Amino acid sequence: MGNLLKTEWYKLKKDRSFRFLTWMLLAIAVLFPLIEFDNGGPSLPMVKDYYLDSVLGTHSNIVKLIPSILAGFFISSEYSMGTMKSIVSSGNSRVRIYFAKLMVFSVGTIIISLILPIFMTGASAIYFGFQGMPEWTYCLQTIGLIILYGAAFASIMAVFSILFTDSGKTIGFLLMFFIFVDWPLQVLAAKVPVFEPILYHSVFKLIYDIIVVHTLESSEVFTLVVVPIVTFFAFGALGSFIFQRKEIK
Repeated sequence: MGNLLKTEWYKLKKDRSFRFLTWMLLAIAVLFPLIEFDNGGPSLPMVKDYYLDSVLGTHSNIVKLIPSILAGFFISSEYSMGTMKSIVSSGNSRVRIYFAKLMVFSVGTIIISLILPIFMTGASAIYFGFQGMPEWTYCLQTIGLIILYGAAFASIMAVFSILFTDSGKTIGFLLMFFIFVDWPLQVLAAKVPVFEPILYHSVFKLIYDIIVVHTLESSEVFTLVVVPIVTFFAFGALGSFIFQRKEIK
């Protein structure tokens, strides 16, 4: 398992899509608050407010959409290039191969998901001043939850990435799925009452509660933490089951 993880980590570091997405988000993190700083308004926002509105306000889309592009290139493209067939024929069990790839892909997703909360907040503090920084406990809570939800969504993306053997189809489907999934789920919950608690206790709904974690009750915070962990292992097991039975040409 250790050798598989090292191999996947090496491939992630060399993956052009991962490096492009990382540098793109880093550029956005540094330049976006600079635009507001250069506007020359009567007063600059406090870093705490900026963290809530501009950073956490957009993080859910970053967690769901940007890693979808990485999934297509890092996982699905290995089918078309023949790399997956070579990996499977190497003698390692498919369960180990899948979880090694899932774990490294999850790390890549987490790195992408944390760029804005860390670097955009740091850049805004340099531009706007350090007086209005958010509470460190709130920052740790939100960053910890972003890590959990990044891994949870990575496990969902990985399942679809092994179903589609083409990177373009994977990226297109995942982007469309995560952009439009909220509306049909809400309609389904309204039409089928038994489905409503499932929706409201899913990562698709709870990811929007990260921004208000400091106002939640302890039981709600517990749910906010447990659901992505359960999701990761559930979809990890599902993806492993599919991968074991998938014909790889």
